[in-house]
Amino acid sequence: MKEEQKGPDGERDLLERARLLVGKLLSLLQLKGLAKDVVVIAAATAVSRVFGLFRDIVIADRFGASGAYDAYLIAFFVPHFLRRLLAEGALALSFIPVYTEYLKKDRREAAAMASNALNLLVLVFPLVIGLGVYLAPHFIPFLASGFPPERRQLAVSLTRVVFPFIGAVGLAALVMGVLNAKKHFFAPAFAPVFFNVGVICGALFLGRLFSRPIFGLAIGVPLGGLGQLFFQLPFLKRYGFRWEPRIFPLHPGLKKALRMMGPVVVGLVAAQINVLVDNKLASHLHPGSISSLQYAMRLFQLPLGLFSVAISTAILPRLSERQAEGRAKEFSEVLRDGLELSLFILLPAAVGLFLLGRPIVELLFEHNNFTGGDTLRTVSVLNLYLIGLLGYSLVQLLTRGFYSLQDTLTPVLVSLLAVGVNVGLDLALIGPLGVRGLALATATAGLVNGGALLVAFRYRFRAGGFLPALPLAARILLGVSGMGGMVFFSHKLAETLPLPAEEFLTLLIPLSVGVGSYFALSHLLGMDDLIWKVRDLGD
Repeated sequence: MKEEQKGPDGERDLLERARLLVGKLLSLLQLKGLAKDVVVIAAATAVSRVFGLFRDIVIADRFGASGAYDAYLIAFFVPHFLRRLLAEGALALSFIPVYTEYLKKDRREAAAMASNALNLLVLVFPLVIGLGVYLAPHFIPFLASGFPPERRQLAVSLTRVVFPFIGAVGLAALVMGVLNAKKHFFAPAFAPVFFNVGVICGALFLGRLFSRPIFGLAIGVPLGGLGQLFFQLPFLKRYGFRWEPRIFPLHPGLKKALRMMGPVVVGLVAAQINVLVDNKLASHLHPGSISSLQYAMRLFQLPLGLFSVAISTAILPRLSERQAEGRAKEFSEVLRDGLELSLFILLPAAVGLFLLGRPIVELLFEHNNFTGGDTLRTVSVLNLYLIGLLGYSLVQLLTRGFYSLQDTLTPVLVSLLAVGVNVGLDLALIGPLGVRGLALATATAGLVNGGALLVAFRYRFRAGGFLPALPLAARILLGVSGMGGMVFFSHKLAETLPLPAEEFLTLLIPLSVGVGSYFALSHLLGMDDLIWKVRDLGD
């Protein structure tokens, strides 16, 4: 330190900045509250997403953007829809606020409510599975009206194989809700790894047992769902859950959650109508169009699932707590922190995916059965999806705000508006733009949904203090613009260099430059506090 005192002012200032930066980096080891949970969820989700990407790489290699994979996606639509409807969507989102309320008052009653919900699902899901298997020949022709008869029959057969998935993943979703309400986020965020492993094993190994390998992929789906469930069960016991053999009469808390679930179901049905319409219209286009939508959506959902879902999952129990305790100012602060973090992370992610979408798709998917034409179609779809990334992030966060206030009706009304926009634009744009028109309609509907929720939240609750400050938003935009320029020029430069492992390094160099330049610009623009103030937010 004495030598530092003797140096010029500029040197002392530089050393002091370095000391502060090192101190902040070391303090990452002491993360607490919301930031700790976001990091835990994001890290576990990152592992899951890596496995998800590997799953998609394996599928692209084995099946490409083909008619067989189109049939699989149609077969998976209904059980995935029910998963969103009866499990990870409506049930979990309506269950957590009520369960959190009981945890604050009486842990024994909270355990009774959770047991009642689990027992009810064990009773209901076998009936749902039986109906799905029996009715598959009736709803598949409606979902894929453009399929030729052979592909339609393949979709029916695949539906009967994948449908038991809903039972396993439905129970896993309720376990997830219990653990999240207890602020244990690791196991629920990591559990989808086992789903991805099941699907990967189905595609790589089980497919060899069938004359049509796509059936191996289908069998991997329920196997993966079971893995997702069984991984989480030991954590229930560890966090003090005690099972009770009760079904009827329904627990008062479960009745309340089920009443709240009604509007949420309608909202999720509305959201899935968008996917249904997209798939139905895409079934009339070039074979592989549904597959291209799926591959592009997987990349689109990567930052959304990794960061926005992590943030919204972490803030839901906190928002519910502050609402139950009447701490309105802290409620707004938690929501604002979530919105600021989403803007800070997702805006550069959208720009990066837009600039590097083609080399990413080429590196991950373009081999064996996935052709250069499939790459061009998938990238064109991805670029239009990205327009709606921030809109869908707002939907993730603001719906949690409404649910924590136990208002499930307003998000439904807004989602119905978004459905109308999506379907209308689908029909208007599919003629001139083909599959790209479906992507543009989806992106526009996301912007409408997020913007309308923002207006409705402010109007409905007269809430203030939850929006990011305009100067901060301007600094983020400035940082993202600088990052975008660095990524663009570094990618062009990398393409001209004689590099080993050309495809990989041509992508890695601009990615590294983009991440480094964005954080450097964020520091220069004074945005350090954006992350560090969240670190100090207590439980």
